[in-house]
Amino acid sequence: MIRYTVGVVLFIVTLILTVESRSLADDVLKLPSEALSDFIHGGGDGDDGVGTRWAVLIAGSSGYWNYRHQADVCHAYQIMKKGGLKDENIIVFMYDDIAFSEENPHPGVVINNPRGEDVYAGVPKDYTGEEITVGNFLAVLLGDKTALTGGMPTNPYLYADDLNDVLKKKHASGTYKSLVFYLEACESGSIFEGLLPKGLNIYATTASNAEESSWGTYCPGEYPSPPPEYDTCLGDLYSIAWMEDSDIHNLRTETLKQQYHLVKDRTINQNSDMGSHVMQYGDIDLSAEHLFLYMGSNPANDNLTSIDENSLPLSSRTVNQRDADLLHFWHKFKKSPEGSPRKVDAQKQFVDVMTHRLHIDQSIKLVGKLLFGFAKAPAVLEVVRPAGQPLVDDWNCLKTMVRTFETHCGSLSQYGMKHMRSIANICNAGVQKEQMAEASAQACTSVPHSSWSSVRKGFSA
Repeated sequence: MIRYTVGVVLFIVTLILTVESRSLADDVLKLPSEALSDFIHGGGDGDDGVGTRWAVLIAGSSGYWNYRHQADVCHAYQIMKKGGLKDENIIVFMYDDIAFSEENPHPGVVINNPRGEDVYAGVPKDYTGEEITVGNFLAVLLGDKTALTGGMPTNPYLYADDLNDVLKKKHASGTYKSLVFYLEACESGSIFEGLLPKGLNIYATTASNAEESSWGTYCPGEYPSPPPEYDTCLGDLYSIAWMEDSDIHNLRTETLKQQYHLVKDRTINQNSDMGSHVMQYGDIDLSAEHLFLYMGSNPANDNLTSIDENSLPLSSRTVNQRDADLLHFWHKFKKSPEGSPRKVDAQKQFVDVMTHRLHIDQSIKLVGKLLFGFAKAPAVLEVVRPAGQPLVDDWNCLKTMVRTFETHCGSLSQYGMKHMRSIANICNAGVQKEQMAEASAQACTSVPHSSWSSVRKGFSA
């Protein structure tokens, strides 16, 4: 899905704080430990001479069908923990509704690999449930509690311009030395494409470029598949790639650049149509640094020497991120006893999702035809801007058009983010809010009254 939002994405932000960092304003957000002053001033335990490492781990989704996102974050926590980061320096955002979900065949256990161990044990519960908000995320990055309202995975979402503005402010405040950003999402390159400047001491990698889907892995019915009692994907291909790489390599000798190329090779999935192009943005020269500087190193791996030889699998059967929910509902339906409430519920969920998808797809197409004419609309809605240009010129216009569309047609939801480029192109074509409202009202004379209704899901902007 197009991720100008963090509705269902995994953020892994690791940063090194400088001891010389100046204080932020007194009006700050209470971070999830007594180490607040360390976060602001850059203090803390820097006994290896690096400085204080901080990690911010975010799973921006909820629902058991999105199991993989929280599993990824839990796995990332275990890597940081084994690397020597203290709990007070690892800030975790996750809805926390999968470990003890009635859908989970092993309550209290979360796995990220078919043969993997529990990654849920010990994970801090810093921000959970309705605390998973855009405002709290931005506030944690800035140390400022005067944050935006609204949330993820509810709504509204975080937009790319807002995130990049916060990163610029973070740099201007002088409160970090360098920062590494891992982003898992469909079209995740659009978060930074043409937006993240050089010179901020930020190195970002994304699961895909600005045009393509990212992929779930370890999914039921695919290979490698999860244990048979699971009916959901266990992980995301890009996230699994960099984390399983970190699990088996000596991070004192492996560089960000070496990991980037290994992860890129695995995530492209042998150039199949079930892989994506991992991208890098920002200060690429930071990729020469060792991973140890950002996430520490597991002492058990300190004697490992092989880096360039990728011992990770280079191919697997994956599932488009946008279809992972359907896959879950379908396998839940197939495995449930005939006539059981579980089977009826799974069928209803599947039908509701398909009905919502059809409604959103048809509505966006019709809005385009009403605005640009039946012949011209596809070309306008589907145009992809050259590399290096941001998705849209006016981000406020994009947010306005999203809200206008959803007012008349219902929530775009997780699936509907695939149409964000089309809405951006409507802005780039100079369409006014009033024109969008009129076209949306004509296109959507009715909205499916399911759990995906905007009345229940809220607005994305």
